Amino acid sequence: MTAELVRGQNHPLTQARLEIRVSAGTPVVAGATIGDEHGRVPGVEWVAHPGAPTLPGLEVSRQAAAEHRLAVDLDAMPEAAHRIGVLLALPAPGTGGAVRFGAVAAPFVAVTGLDGTEVASYTITGLDAETAVVALELYRRQGAWKMRAVGQGYAGGLAELLTDQGLPQAHQLASGINEAVAQGLARSISAPPPRADADRSRQTATPASGPDQGGPTPQSPTPAWPTYGPGTPDTPPRPTSPYGPQGAPAAAAPQQPASPYDAPVTPSAAASQPGPQGPVDPSSGTRPAGPGASGPVDYTHPRRQHAAPPPPPPTAPPGPSGQPGRPVAGDATGWTMDERLYNQVWGMFEDLARTTAAYRSAVDFADSRMEKELDQVLSDPRSRLGGQGDAAREAARAKHAQLVDQAREALDRDLVQLTAEAEVVEPALPPAYARWDAPVWHGYRVPTEMPMALRLGDLQLPEAASLHIPMLVRLPLERGLWIDSGQGGAVDGSYTDTHDLRRLAMETAVAHAARLLAVHPPGEFTVHVVDPAGSGAQTLAPLVQTGALAGPPALGAAGVTDILGRLTERVDLVQMAVRAGAADALPPDLDTAQQLLIVNDFPHGFDDRAVTQLRYLADEGPVVGVHLMMVADREEASAYGPLLDPLWRSLMRLTPVPDDHLADPWVGHAWTYEPPLVPPGSQVLQRVLAQVVAARRSWNR
Repeated sequence: MTAELVRGQNHPLTQARLEIRVSAGTPVVAGATIGDEHGRVPGVEWVAHPGAPTLPGLEVSRQAAAEHRLAVDLDAMPEAAHRIGVLLALPAPGTGGAVRFGAVAAPFVAVTGLDGTEVASYTITGLDAETAVVALELYRRQGAWKMRAVGQGYAGGLAELLTDQGLPQAHQLASGINEAVAQGLARSISAPPPRADADRSRQTATPASGPDQGGPTPQSPTPAWPTYGPGTPDTPPRPTSPYGPQGAPAAAAPQQPASPYDAPVTPSAAASQPGPQGPVDPSSGTRPAGPGASGPVDYTHPRRQHAAPPPPPPTAPPGPSGQPGRPVAGDATGWTMDERLYNQVWGMFEDLARTTAAYRSAVDFADSRMEKELDQVLSDPRSRLGGQGDAAREAARAKHAQLVDQAREALDRDLVQLTAEAEVVEPALPPAYARWDAPVWHGYRVPTEMPMALRLGDLQLPEAASLHIPMLVRLPLERGLWIDSGQGGAVDGSYTDTHDLRRLAMETAVAHAARLLAVHPPGEFTVHVVDPAGSGAQTLAPLVQTGALAGPPALGAAGVTDILGRLTERVDLVQMAVRAGAADALPPDLDTAQQLLIVNDFPHGFDDRAVTQLRYLADEGPVVGVHLMMVADREEASAYGPLLDPLWRSLMRLTPVPDDHLADPWVGHAWTYEPPLVPPGSQVLQRVLAQVVAARRSWNR
């Protein structure tokens, strides 16, 4: 049962790894201090704040926001740490926010476990002229950790608060924190960390060994909890799974691609990756110790997260005797429910791919066996005619039917289980993973963090036409999208009219853009549209009328030149800043949000220079947050010849109608892709976009 604390009340803590969630009626700055046994903060290096958000065992948010999540690992705290103070402060005057806590709703603070279970909560009431407050205090008493609801406010702001905690450089640090928040230090663009694909193993996967399971001893105080907000080169990426590439053994077998868009890792590619301490000894699998080594060398990957595996997934209720257990949403491994559902969805994809491959293989074997037996019958003149030959042919066909029936029975059994799992998982999916007709959109709220992945549609196979697997791709997008408006091979043969295909292609593009806007925090995603001929005006109405676009759709060749020039300049500036290590020195008027450019009716309005810029954005843009979505027919651009072939290959092709075009290199299936269109007559798109725009306006005040 959750403890609702009042000021001064304390509560024991039974978990070492905690999450502190803050909710306020206005953007606030969240920080934390680490104090000694007397409660004093020795120096600025003992304070976590937006300018220095990570300390051993502690991580705070990197920007001012109305909602925060702070991560705490009590086991990773230094021995000298006896008190941890959670601080909340209003941004400095002039930022457009509140000027005192008494003018806004009382801040609410909750301490939870990593599984979301709430331990204790505290509503900070009674504040008036204060601009900074010590919300909570975690303290060590006789070897055990407890928490206390403090609620001590300071009218003098952060400087007065830090001075009261004994910090000698209180005024300088307070000024630095206010400056970091004002300059948007946490929103400066940096090169994204290498993608670490989440493990898509099912519940039966064996966890990697951690320090408490006989694994290697941690060599670094690097925190191993989930991080929040965008990663930077100086902070470890969020551990999406303990079984991903960061924690995989050096001699692991090549990883099978878990989606049609993931390339397999070959042994030669793995061997080409640089490793610490020189080459590996093939005979022992270890590297020789370097000169001067006086003891055993730690050969673990330098970025490996030395931590216990994530909390175990929920246990499925036992089924009847001899029957599989009833499925449970989120029964895969992962640190959060978002990650568990992501892994579970791709586990369903793999299961369907495997069971269908087994069925097809069994049918092929039955066909080849019957063909071989019939050839043997026909090759013997004595059994070619008469009753003996007829009996042999009938026996071959009977064996064939028996094998096919057995294979179909196994397939149907697996499909029943997968269908039951899909019926449980689909209603539990968050907005980023859900269909547009899902009830979760009716309770939609603009998120404060970017999700792991995005739903781009549904996948299905002919053997299981009623079973739809969500097609999830990781965020941020690593490839642009191409919505093919040309004559496609629709499964049902419909939508052969060119005008209908173009309209559906634009509707698909609008649905994708709206979802991308909806799943990003306010101000973290910007959409531009190039519509040279104005042919998409009617379809673009939801984006235009709600004000979700960065500006009106660009018309004509002049509009194309203007937008491509601005986005190309942005890519150049960010690339130079990142390479120079000066990501916080970008021009103040530069929009640091992720950028999406929707191009309709390509190549109308494009000259050779514009085409070159478009190829440049497709190749270089995703790395620095500029993404491309093409709505085009490749045949219409054939006049450029092979010049545009690299462009088409760099984009992920999607269709506006169900189409068997998606090749799976894992088992060789051709999956049917179905786009995620909004149900006819539904106003969900307009309602969601209206909330996104309202949150953006509130954020920019």
